[in-house]
Amino acid sequence: MNRDPQAMLPLTPAMFHILLTLTAGPLHGYRIMQEVDRLSGGSLRLGQGTLYRSTQRMVIDGLIEEIDTNPKDESFDARRRTYRPTPYGAAVARAEAQRLRSLVEAAEDHGLLTKSVTRRSGGRRRH
Repeated sequence: MNRDPQAMLPLTPAMFHILLTLTAGPLHGYRIMQEVDRLSGGSLRLGQGTLYRSTQRMVIDGLIEEIDTNPKDESFDARRRTYRPTPYGAAVARAEAQRLRSLVEAAEDHGLLTKSVTRRSGGRRRH
């Protein structure tokens, strides 16, 4: 199935942050909530309900998938659901990041933000 990542945009802030946290590796729900809090500097705190609804929607949409964890792992808890992005989910996250970058660039061009050093020099940051 070849789906266009642009068709999913824009993502909700919760969905984008969830995908962003999962790019580092599979996580269970509570760790996702902690990482979203850390990455957002505390400006986005996912409650259990928001996390549950968002992850369920993302599974249905094919953005993330639930994976089995190793019951021999000492941190294993059968109640925890662990997720990772699908290839489609990773493509959607990249498309959303590019969409957000374009918005930041437009805000800079309109004087709402100071242009970053890399933009003024004509270069792009590499990640």
